[in-house]
Amino acid sequence: GGAAFPVVCGRLERCMGIVTSLTNGVSEREANDALNAHVCKGAPQHEEICLGLFTLVLTEPAQAQKCYRDLALVSRDGMNIVLNKINQILMEKYLKLQDACRTQLVWLLRELVKSGVLGADGVCMTFMKQIAGGDVTAKNIWLAENVLDILTEQREWVLKSSILIAMAVYTYLRLIVDHHGTSQLQALRQKEVDFCISLLRERFMDCFMIGRDLVRLLQNVARIPEFEQLWKDIIHNPQALSAQFTGVLQLLQLRTSRKFLACRLTPDMETKLLFMTSRVRFGQQKRYQDWFQRQYLSTPDSQSLRCDLIRYICGVVHPSNEVLSSDILPRWAIIGWLLTTCTSNVAASNAKLALFYDWLFFSPEKDNIMNIEPAILVMNHSMKPHPAITATLLDFMCRIIPNFYPPLEVHVRQGVFNSLTHIVEKRVLAPLAPLFDNPKLDKELRAMLREKFPEFCSSPSPPIEGRAPGSSGRGGLSWPAHGSWSCRLTEAALHWGKREFRFHPIKETIVEEPVDITPFLDQLDESLKDKVLLLQKGSDTEAQCEVMQEIVDQVLEEDFDSEQLSILASCLQELFKAHFRGEVLPEEITEESLEESVGKPLYLIFRNLCQMQEDNSSFSLLLDLLSELYQKQPKIGYHLLYYLRASKAAAGKMNLYESFAQATQLGDLHTCLMMDMKACQEDDVRLLCYLTPSIYTEFPDETLRSGELLNMIVAVIDSAQLQELVCHVMMGNLVMFRKDSVLNILIQSLDWETFEQYCTWQLFLAHNIPLETIIPILQHLKYKEHPEALSCLLLQLRREKPSEEMVKMVLSRPCHPDDQFTTSILRHWCIKHDDLLAEHIKSLLIKNNSLPRKRQSLRSSSSKLAQLTLEQILEHLDNLRLNLTNTKQNFFSQTPILQALQHVQASCDEAHKMKFSDLFSLAEEYEDSSSKPPKSRRKAALSSPRSRKNAAQPANNEEESASSSASVSATPRGPLESWGVAPRGVPATERGTSGHVREPSSQWASRQGCSTLSGVPMRFPTPSPG
Repeated sequence: GGAAFPVVCGRLERCMGIVTSLTNGVSEREANDALNAHVCKGAPQHEEICLGLFTLVLTEPAQAQKCYRDLALVSRDGMNIVLNKINQILMEKYLKLQDACRTQLVWLLRELVKSGVLGADGVCMTFMKQIAGGDVTAKNIWLAENVLDILTEQREWVLKSSILIAMAVYTYLRLIVDHHGTSQLQALRQKEVDFCISLLRERFMDCFMIGRDLVRLLQNVARIPEFEQLWKDIIHNPQALSAQFTGVLQLLQLRTSRKFLACRLTPDMETKLLFMTSRVRFGQQKRYQDWFQRQYLSTPDSQSLRCDLIRYICGVVHPSNEVLSSDILPRWAIIGWLLTTCTSNVAASNAKLALFYDWLFFSPEKDNIMNIEPAILVMNHSMKPHPAITATLLDFMCRIIPNFYPPLEVHVRQGVFNSLTHIVEKRVLAPLAPLFDNPKLDKELRAMLREKFPEFCSSPSPPIEGRAPGSSGRGGLSWPAHGSWSCRLTEAALHWGKREFRFHPIKETIVEEPVDITPFLDQLDESLKDKVLLLQKGSDTEAQCEVMQEIVDQVLEEDFDSEQLSILASCLQELFKAHFRGEVLPEEITEESLEESVGKPLYLIFRNLCQMQEDNSSFSLLLDLLSELYQKQPKIGYHLLYYLRASKAAAGKMNLYESFAQATQLGDLHTCLMMDMKACQEDDVRLLCYLTPSIYTEFPDETLRSGELLNMIVAVIDSAQLQELVCHVMMGNLVMFRKDSVLNILIQSLDWETFEQYCTWQLFLAHNIPLETIIPILQHLKYKEHPEALSCLLLQLRREKPSEEMVKMVLSRPCHPDDQFTTSILRHWCIKHDDLLAEHIKSLLIKNNSLPRKRQSLRSSSSKLAQLTLEQILEHLDNLRLNLTNTKQNFFSQTPILQALQHVQASCDEAHKMKFSDLFSLAEEYEDSSSKPPKSRRKAALSSPRSRKNAAQPANNEEESASSSASVSATPRGPLESWGVAPRGVPATERGTSGHVREPSSQWASRQGCSTLSGVPMRFPTPSPG
């Protein structure tokens, strides 16, 4: 049975073994007697039998019915042990369960509900929490449908629990939005609609306890006929729903409890978000955001999840003052990032509504400042780097007042006014004038803010330039948290611009404090407690290692209680704090010094793992111990990598790290590896370089796919370490680039620091990857922004024989008098490979000349990347001609070039003939005097008296293409920058002549009337009275 259920830890397996030994080969009556007799021996035996039968239900479907009957007979605590175990598995291990086990768990839920077991409603709610929003994959739909079927079949039972009614309505109202499209989803949607409507109509006051977010969810389904009818009653006839219900305002004034906001995130989403808001430093969040986006936000269906996440962050994640004043990633930064990942107007509008939802009816007595704080801080901190985000949010705040629900306009205005007053009083941001009356906002928006909120705007004189918005009045008497952290972040941090902001940790001198583990010791079993005390007293490493081995042996004994693992991990983490300080790698690397360095007591856990078979229960127990340690001391991850790389005992066992990663709370190899390498990078660069070859070799899929690890490495190495890595590559010990992903990684690297980019190119050139593979990067390189890449590429192209593709890429660079790239490489090729270059240019000229004119302009505008146009080729050739004047180079006297020019001249228009007359004059003479020796003719043409004013000027649309190509360069990068800034390609703002932000583009808020507000159900449905 164990294989079907990887979550069966040693303990459950042992319990199952006890049950089978008691019941195998005996009659049913004898089996019952044996089980009852065992249960009577005491609480531990009762627990063994209950958990053993539970495990059999999950792993042996054929025996499930019988085991459940036995369970009902022997359980002395109303099945409490089993309910707790189900909840634990759902919260911690559901994602790792195999399908057969998931099916059995749902079957068990149905049985528990049928038997009316006390507490089954709680398990039911935990099941609903596992149904992910914004996810229409088969497994998720299966769970949504099965749980709904149980709730529908056992309706009488559901009606006994008002909290279950409210939670089920909240869950399925939210899911209805995701279920449309296929006939299977439409059928499920109809079942969900019927279920919600019947509970809302029969038990409205139970649903009323949800509070104002019930209105938000009902707005999203208002177009469905059954809900349209319900809305008519809510608005015109509230008493029909309940005598105690006075109308929609009553509902909107009730704040939604955290348990409802939290129920729409799966345990995994919740763990990841809480991790980001409690452990990740501001400036280092990009990789966690990328991971979260890959996992949960990458499909079109996931647009609807953003509202759940924003409501959760505003309403549930309320960091302590200590966290608020530290450099931990603030809530506003995560919300700002989520806003920039909305790709549809509807999603963007709904996300903004989710952010401001508690503002609309805010009452300082009943509501919490922490629910409204993120919105004001997103606006304030985006003003400098992303004025368009600030503008769209301020615009939304003004327009939502009359448009949310016109009959309640006075209340909404008061709610927003209360929010702003409270924000100023609590010094979250004071004063508001630098935000509301900022010269970066366009006049129309500032006028609207002044009209709606005159109290918070300054006098008509503009604010003093040079002061950051909101930087005054940051003393923060009653609200110290924000003031202090804002001041500590440098301009660089708030500028989340091109370069990722980094904290360079200041190495503090460590004052060794005596370790106090008494609070943990009291919770340990006696024998384990004695061993831990011995470990604490242990004077030398050898003695400590012996005790450590005894501890590991005890953990692996049959009767070890796995609940003790967490306490044991706390003790070990405290006792060996010194392990995690200072250098890991010996000063001089020899076989002896490495062996000595891996002899630490804690590394005994690693050694034991290496000696085990991966499929036995001891292996997973030790992994659980490591997982507990990892939670308390994240550095254990890179120490494991070091052990696997350095220890002889671990030779060939690097893949153990993958099992470790899957056992941790992160549960994902890529995330875990990147986090551990990041921790290593921050602590010990020598170790990072030492690990690099084996990490790239063992985990090519995780390391070569993206530039994440490469960036970590080049950000901290010095030139000697770079040289060492180059040698590793050339000796065949290290592969850092792969043909299929190298281009994307080099494009990502364009945003890195200069030295980081030079390192990247050096490492790339050490590989044997043909330049053809990466030549398309030329289309992303701007001469002002990317000098590093351009110079590296230029020096590399010098060494190459030009292919037609290379020449095409070189010629498709926009012409600009200051951009000498194309002319310099063409000149070099003229000297080295004149005949080859001439053939390629002829071929490109003739191809581009034969394109129908109209189609060509279409192609150049529709394609994201620079297209090669005839004009461009001619212009580059003309620059080359000028450059070669007065040299002995007779490139332009070659027949292929002259034939091609002649060909183009015959069919091009007058404007081109005029503009490139000097160039074409070469070909004219070629026609006239094919007998003359080419040299003399060439001299005449090159020194032609016609002065060419046009020579250096860009083509008329060049200005435009230079600026619009900025948007091009960003396209391949991930949609999230350091805190999730939209790529430069997003037309976030179009600037007016004065440099103010004009209209934010439709991506944010379109301002025609209120189209995005009313876009999807921002407004209340307004059925005709009657």
